[in-house]
Amino acid sequence: MSQVRFIEVTADYQGQRLDNFLLRELRGVPKTRIYKALRKGEIRVNKGRVRGDYRVAEGDSVRIPPLRTAERDAPRTVPGRWAGLLEDCVVYEDDGLWVINKPSGLAVHGGSGLAVGMIECLRLLAPEERFLELVHRLDRDTSGCIMVARKAAVLKSLHKLLREDRVDKRYLALVAGRWSSNRSFVEAPLQKNTLKSGERVVRVDREGKPARTEYRVVERFDDATLVEAKPVTGRTHQIRVHCLQAGHPILGDDKYGDRDANRQAAERGLKRLFLHAASLKFKLGDRRLALSAPLDSELESYLEKQRK
Repeated sequence: MSQVRFIEVTADYQGQRLDNFLLRELRGVPKTRIYKALRKGEIRVNKGRVRGDYRVAEGDSVRIPPLRTAERDAPRTVPGRWAGLLEDCVVYEDDGLWVINKPSGLAVHGGSGLAVGMIECLRLLAPEERFLELVHRLDRDTSGCIMVARKAAVLKSLHKLLREDRVDKRYLALVAGRWSSNRSFVEAPLQKNTLKSGERVVRVDREGKPARTEYRVVERFDDATLVEAKPVTGRTHQIRVHCLQAGHPILGDDKYGDRDANRQAAERGLKRLFLHAASLKFKLGDRRLALSAPLDSELESYLEKQRK
């Protein structure tokens, strides 16, 4: 690119994050260079500085400076492991929405040393899609249902439903110990903290944001309990920290879990966090959707070993 140009945002991209809009518009330009241009104010919207999470609107004028593309012999590709998994992970599809059964170990988006996440993989696998945006997020090690909007109007509608707590999200978690049938919820404020190492952790703190998770016992084992968790609020790491607060950390949780319980679970074959976004229920327009995603083979196999 040899000169500054201006792009007017069309209705097709209404509501899309600016960084994602730019990644599609500037194919071949390294992501790090795009974010640097945003920080330095080289890229502007309506003549003003903006951040990457700005949501573009129809009619916005985006200033694009001259930016060098990456080497032609180094195209972005989907790692082979994820390509096959994602192609078989579509739980629901219509002209405005995908619901994906996200594999454990795949971040929902790139960054922090990750070249690509789930959303980048989907865009590479389906280059014909003009609009693909995450509706919400899941932790990297959590598997299960995640929504991806294929139209700006659908993204806006789903964000409204989430804000108004009109999306029923249920998770399955295998926790250490015997969860009491009398404990139907955990209500404790949560505060984000960043350690000196840069690691982000969440703690129960009186100064934190209100958070509530409702629980139901699904199945009991000798030294563990399978529970269904419904997050009433949507705080970072909420289910994991609330399980810890209840005295029953999730098995396989290397951030908030119990070391001994995790070691014993690993010896029995559990190599990942046992937390799965099992189902979603909501009404979109005149449609009532009730969607579910099965446990992966590793989690299902571990439960079978527990039963025996």
